[in-house]
Amino acid sequence: MKLLIADDDPQMVRALRITLAAHGYEVVVAADGAAAVATAAASHPDLIMLDLGMPQLDGIEVIQALRGWTSVPIIVVSGRTGSADKVEALDAGADDFVTKPFQVDELLARLRALSRRATPAGESTVGFGDVVVDLATKTVTRSGARVHLTPTEWRMLEHLARHPGALVTRQDLLKEIWGSEQVADSGYLRLYMSQLRKKLEREPGSPEHLLTESGMGYRLVL
Repeated sequence: MKLLIADDDPQMVRALRITLAAHGYEVVVAADGAAAVATAAASHPDLIMLDLGMPQLDGIEVIQALRGWTSVPIIVVSGRTGSADKVEALDAGADDFVTKPFQVDELLARLRALSRRATPAGESTVGFGDVVVDLATKTVTRSGARVHLTPTEWRMLEHLARHPGALVTRQDLLKEIWGSEQVADSGYLRLYMSQLRKKLEREPGSPEHLLTESGMGYRLVL
């Protein structure tokens, strides 16, 4: 799997390149924002790891430029810790956000999750635990038995299932379910997520697959 690392810290890039290559990734690098866009266009990576604070084009501008022509998963790895930076990056089109310094094991897990983000062409089912979500027939089974979902529960689960491993923001879900990101949450998403967990999680109070990312949204972990 080809991974583009866009970061202007040469020591960080060198360390990541060695570590990721040892885990089977083919790594290409870019030291500034303009080079990141050009390298992505030329090399067609499967994943992009992106710093926000880069010369020429900053990370947000790079995400916006990339999203004009590609849906490749983007994970932001940044020293910026403010929630506003995370929200801006996710709203621009990033799929995940990791704060520096980070644990390598966590980063690798996030990359594995993002590599499963899009449902592959020709595949219409997504499985987690003892649950199978059939996107073609719009049905859900658990241990082989049909699970009844309300239309709103289905739309929420379907959107998460089409982006497995990726962080799906509250704004994305509101737009997907009610057709407008201007709709106020007012606790509705928490209610529907609670109902989905009761129907699909082994222990709804300690979910393993339908996870909340505090202050940002939700993630389906396979």
